Amino acid sequence: MSTSPTKIQSNEILTKPAPVKMTGAQIFLKTLEDLGVDTIFGYPGGVLLYVYDEIFKQDKIKHILVRHEQGATHMADGYARVTGRPGVCLATSGPGATNTVTGLATAMMDSVPMVCFTGQVPVPLIGNDAFQEADIVGITRPCTKHNYLVKDVNDLERIIHQAFYIASTGRPGPVLVDIPKDVTLATAEYKGIRKVDMRGYKPQVLPASGNMEKAVELIFESERPVLYMGGGIVASGASELVKRFAEKLNLPVGITLMGLGGFPGSHELSMGMIGMHGGYWANMAMNNADLLVALGPRFDDRVTGDLKKFAVRAKKIHLDIDASSIGKNVAVDVALVGDAKQALEKLLAIVERDPERARKYRESIRAWHGQIKKWREEHPIYYPQDMKGELRPQYVIQKIYDVTAGECIVTTDVGQHQMWTAQIFPFNKARKWCTSGGLGTMGYGLPAALGAQMACPDETVFCISGDGSIQMNIQELATAVQYKLPVKTAIINNFYLGMVRQWQEYFYGHRYSESDLTAGMPDFVKLAEAYGAVGLKCSKPRDVEPVLREALKVKKPVLIDFQVAKEENVLPMVPAGKALDDMLLA
Repeated sequence: MSTSPTKIQSNEILTKPAPVKMTGAQIFLKTLEDLGVDTIFGYPGGVLLYVYDEIFKQDKIKHILVRHEQGATHMADGYARVTGRPGVCLATSGPGATNTVTGLATAMMDSVPMVCFTGQVPVPLIGNDAFQEADIVGITRPCTKHNYLVKDVNDLERIIHQAFYIASTGRPGPVLVDIPKDVTLATAEYKGIRKVDMRGYKPQVLPASGNMEKAVELIFESERPVLYMGGGIVASGASELVKRFAEKLNLPVGITLMGLGGFPGSHELSMGMIGMHGGYWANMAMNNADLLVALGPRFDDRVTGDLKKFAVRAKKIHLDIDASSIGKNVAVDVALVGDAKQALEKLLAIVERDPERARKYRESIRAWHGQIKKWREEHPIYYPQDMKGELRPQYVIQKIYDVTAGECIVTTDVGQHQMWTAQIFPFNKARKWCTSGGLGTMGYGLPAALGAQMACPDETVFCISGDGSIQMNIQELATAVQYKLPVKTAIINNFYLGMVRQWQEYFYGHRYSESDLTAGMPDFVKLAEAYGAVGLKCSKPRDVEPVLREALKVKKPVLIDFQVAKEENVLPMVPAGKALDDMLLA
């Protein structure tokens, strides 16, 4: 699951600056420059003014002025997910720092490499309830991979290098570096560090060879296998290898929400998404398999449902870079601790030692594929074709795919629109899909889209959001306008907190307690125009495609208010805590 950006892979700095004295603020920027950082998402404050003064003086690193520190973290997150390189954000002390917590937790849950710098009150004032002081190191300890408080300017350069190394190796994740104001003013020699050496941090990248032999043997012994693919495949850059592995053995592939794009969604072996809103056939295959080959998933509860009933007939192989993830939720028969890319190269080599055995195996599981096909024909993903004038949300998402031919980056917020997108949009490439899968963060989609657009200026970026989610960070439209980022935001507007309403319908007797957003719903067209963006509205099926094509022609941020059927539900659905084969169907 490791990512290895070019500048960090060798643990070396490519330049060797002359030994000169610099202020902490200058060391901060010089170190980022040496690490290849080209973009910082940030918001200034009093304790960071020495840093911002140095930012003003240079032109090598672009600073994006966000409108809220949470937006900065999600932009850095989106940047990281589409590039594989650590996203970088900057926030001031106190409330600025605490505003980063949601973004850090989001990145932590989804294993996204990020380095977050926060300003801190001067060292002598720490712990004295100084103005805008917060113990951000203590606050973020549970939601970062590691964090630092820099008390001595002489440590700053080394700590920044370590932060990037930790964030991008092993299981990727966010690292926070807290820098007091007096450290940014103090001076030290810039050393031009050439190597990061951390005695206590040595990620294991290759599983034990004996376990890999056992894993392949279990596959050849199986009759009803499923390759259960998670986000670790995307993080490790192993997408092409997992495709070769699945094809070599004819394995049906079930994909987690985080793994979408890691295996081509339109491939004949793809079963699409598994879990709470996965396809009926995919969940039935998971539940009736005699072997799960789990590559980079975390066995989270949205996939497993009732753990006591999860894939009880199946032996389990689990590959993960993080040893602590293996056996955490589900006991496994073979543990493979290591990087997915390197492990898959070895597993393929073992399989290819005996081509005849592989051929016979592919033939032997034809009946299993037949059963999966039958399940698929019995209960395909379905939504009403007779719209009776109402606009179905699934239709909007299908049309976004059609007008872009799937050639775009998609971000989402969290809720019904997120699950419809995951069900309907067949992601065929890795790093084209940004969504908050672990923490489930509403307000993620728009700023993540801006980060992705900054990283990929020549690509089309669509944010698919909900009327509830978009209002949580809509202020970042100002950022999009300022930097001329032509992100297209499609609001699936059903005037409800849709997923909450769906659960209230099914499990709380249709009592829609505080989930109706109709009162106070803004005019999104006027709101977009107030920010200087383009606003469009659509409520008729016949208008969907023309509106989308109009939005794509505009080289500015566009917000489209798609007013859809108010009580449409996401199906299939596995109720929380139920078994995978206990699904509500359309």
